[in-house]
Amino acid sequence: MRLASIHFYPVKSTSGHEVRRAEVEPWGLAGDRRFVVVGGDGKLLTARTHARLLACVAELDGDPAAGGALTLTGPHEAPLRVVPREPRRITVAYPREVLDLADCGDEAAAWLSGLLGEPARLAWQDDPRGRAVDPLYSRPEDRVSLADAYPLLLTTTASLDRLNAWVAETAAERGEEPRPPLSMRRFRPNVVIDGVAEPFDEDTWKRVRIGEVGFRVSKGCDRCVLPTIDPVTLAKGKEPTRTLARHRKWDGKVWFGVNLIPDGPGVLTQGDPVTVL
Repeated sequence: MRLASIHFYPVKSTSGHEVRRAEVEPWGLAGDRRFVVVGGDGKLLTARTHARLLACVAELDGDPAAGGALTLTGPHEAPLRVVPREPRRITVAYPREVLDLADCGDEAAAWLSGLLGEPARLAWQDDPRGRAVDPLYSRPEDRVSLADAYPLLLTTTASLDRLNAWVAETAAERGEEPRPPLSMRRFRPNVVIDGVAEPFDEDTWKRVRIGEVGFRVSKGCDRCVLPTIDPVTLAKGKEPTRTLARHRKWDGKVWFGVNLIPDGPGVLTQGDPVTVL
């Protein structure tokens, strides 16, 4: 097995990037999901309800903590360079907690409000040491960025191939026109593994080593509505949730991929060997 691709998402719910190399930090890949978009009421905004966020490309130029900048590019106006040095704080309501983050200023707020057509602000997690992972599936010292719940998400090409075969079967049974295979982009993984012998074998993994970095598999990933949104056209459909509900539904949820917690820092490089421990 090998590491087929690496992905990170500087701003939660915006378009991601595929990279050849990434540093692993205790809370996730360096630069991954350290920024979020916040509504006028202080609640987290994601592509689940605001699909237009997927049309935003966010690029990091260095570590913001060391003076690096974030550049936002969208379809509505010129790109904006953001240096998060605002002293203001912003309280953000996450589903199960309230976070104290750094506000990124009025210019970024105006740019995002224009993108979404409603009041929005950009917030930055300047201290990633403060957010703990769900204690049911972690150790007390584990930390996470602004991702939903866990530092990294792993998926496999074998599982996606099987899912696409199931989706095609579902469409044929219903007399629907064949559709292009679903892209892995819909599932927003951090690491994609190739060469797995059996689809969904990752469900059984407890620990895995990618290159020189060890990870604990905390739990499977229950999927929200986001994979039903085409990341290119932003159109919403029934797949893959419809087909996952036939083949991969338990505990009232549908499942694809597994969540990882790193055992320590390190570097991942595309092509790294992968070993189940």
